[in-house]
Amino acid sequence: MVVPEAHRQRRPTGAPPALPKTIGLTGKLWVAAVLVVVVSGTIWLHFTTGPLDRIDAVFIRAVTSVRTPWLDSFARGLNWLGSRWGLPTLGLVAVALAAAFGRWRHLVVFLISLAVLEIIAPLLYELAARARPFSVTAIADWEGFSSPSLPVAALTAVLVGMIYMDVVAGRPRWYAKLATAAVVVAVALLRTYLGIEHPSDHLFGLILGVAIPVALFRAFVPNDAFPVTYGRRAKPAHLDVGGRRGEAIARALQEQLGFTILEMKLVGLEGSGGSTPLKLRVADEHGVERSVFAKLYAKNHVRSDRWYKLGRTMLYGRLEDETPFKTVRRFVEYEDYTLRLLGEYGFATPTPLGIVEITPEREYLIAMEFFEGSEEIGDVEIDSRVIDEGLQMIRRMWDVGLAHRDIKPANLMVQDGHLRLIDVFFVQVRPSPWRQAVDLGNMMLVLALRSDAQTVYAKALAYFTPEELSEAFAATRGVASPTQLRNFMKRDGRDLLEQFRAAAPPRPRVRIQRWSFRRVGLILLTLLVVIAAGAFSLSLFFPSRGLVATPVCDTNRTMILMAQAVPSATRLPCVQSLPLGWSLSAATIVRGRANFELMVTGGDGGPGSIRLQLGPSAPTVDMTLTRTCPTAGEDPGTTILEVEGGCVTYRSSLPAGLEPVPSFEPDGGLSFVPRSQLVTFIDRDEDLILCGAGAPCS
Repeated sequence: MVVPEAHRQRRPTGAPPALPKTIGLTGKLWVAAVLVVVVSGTIWLHFTTGPLDRIDAVFIRAVTSVRTPWLDSFARGLNWLGSRWGLPTLGLVAVALAAAFGRWRHLVVFLISLAVLEIIAPLLYELAARARPFSVTAIADWEGFSSPSLPVAALTAVLVGMIYMDVVAGRPRWYAKLATAAVVVAVALLRTYLGIEHPSDHLFGLILGVAIPVALFRAFVPNDAFPVTYGRRAKPAHLDVGGRRGEAIARALQEQLGFTILEMKLVGLEGSGGSTPLKLRVADEHGVERSVFAKLYAKNHVRSDRWYKLGRTMLYGRLEDETPFKTVRRFVEYEDYTLRLLGEYGFATPTPLGIVEITPEREYLIAMEFFEGSEEIGDVEIDSRVIDEGLQMIRRMWDVGLAHRDIKPANLMVQDGHLRLIDVFFVQVRPSPWRQAVDLGNMMLVLALRSDAQTVYAKALAYFTPEELSEAFAATRGVASPTQLRNFMKRDGRDLLEQFRAAAPPRPRVRIQRWSFRRVGLILLTLLVVIAAGAFSLSLFFPSRGLVATPVCDTNRTMILMAQAVPSATRLPCVQSLPLGWSLSAATIVRGRANFELMVTGGDGGPGSIRLQLGPSAPTVDMTLTRTCPTAGEDPGTTILEVEGGCVTYRSSLPAGLEPVPSFEPDGGLSFVPRSQLVTFIDRDEDLILCGAGAPCS
């Protein structure tokens, strides 16, 4: 009979899929804000800071106008606690909570989001190179340039990560977002009150701290695939089929297969770890009702398959073909192919009914015959006929060159006294002899769980030689058996595997571990990636470092920041023109201290000659500006240069008599910039005050 196509529909060109996958409107808006606000704002600051400084100054003056001594002390204490202890502690708590509840995917995405933020934020920081607020006295510690606010960005990212890892979606998550917004705004007001950052710095940090985690969490651990739940933990493979997804499944099934869903429920969850199994009660195009079994596959199943096979390769080597699938479409195409292949060979497997596309390359559903009235073999008593059918099934697979690769109670159904085989996704054509032997061992273990080892072994001799049975139980151990089967054997209490081995001819156990250069390389590469991601992520918990650009003798931003660091100093050390072969190694500026270090890259003996004499030690010359001079030491390479309102400590580790060496002598390459020159520059170009000597601020 030809099935009428009147009720079948195809999606018109350009029409959206039934269940489009996106990061959501708000996610797109946050990403757009990064580009429109943060990136464009940073580029603007790179060329000129005056307009934004003047706008920020209005808000800063309003906030700092309420300063009182007791409030100053309270604000300093909060800032110190949050910067030095609060953020690292909060980050460790976030990691610990995710690990405690087994949300490993969420944790990985969280660490990656911090690593991405750690890469992006410093680039924007160096591009903006913005000094600290003008026309106000800073009353708390700070480090380096101010925009974007790295402490605010890190705090926001950690709080947002905790929301997506630990808070249930819906009203609780909404309340958590409001609480996070309140905390971040309070921290921004606190740092503005202390005079150490601009409001726009906080805005840039807030946008970065929200946009990056939100985009990554929604893209890689969406709530519909990896919901945050408490109580009995569901498997990540089991997707929620209610709401929009349920409506999309019903519509797609109607349009593409002509089935109208009357009832839909999850089944067989305990034995399923790679898909979402469903039992559907449907009406076909003629109004005839029937039951249909379906498996929902999504992109997260592809990722899980990829990680599962990568993990097996690292843990055990290449026991067999561990090539992962690249797309969800290939998932369903392969299972549809194996169903039809086994059907052609006469195996008692479900008849395929078709593939349904939910979202192209993201979600598909494969429908097949449902064995009405069947029960899982682990729930029924079996007779000799079922045992024979199970052994015949494996013998037939050996003869035609197939392996099921997932023989366990959940995949063996008994219907009207006959054995039925389901879940053929892992079926392999021309498998390794090891895999075929494992299939036999697992089948005999499943059958023995519902009877006894002696009966099953005696039956097996009719289909397999003693040597083949011996090989099967030499290969079947540990990872070779599915998790569900191993759990059943533990609960059963009988050592069925040893009973089978005792009955079969003795044979050394087949070695599971397979070492290769590929396996070692994968292990080392994975460790390297994990360590690198962890290092990047953990370093974000200590966001301020104070790194700045070269302090050239000019009215540049590094010199302005140095003037803000030691506001009492009337002269500031700088680099005028270094001798040949010398360059800046690092420069750091924090409140109360400015330091820049020089290293030699060549000398009279050719490139690298001095470095070879000194060894790969720290930079050879460094200068430090502080408010007061340190106690004079006995190191002959240390020189103290007092300036009005400050002190410069010059240290050199070069041997005496080695020339040329950067110094403050004439033509030595180092000099001073008068603070008054910077005060005049800020007053003229920004109409603001560089607070300190010569320009006091309240």
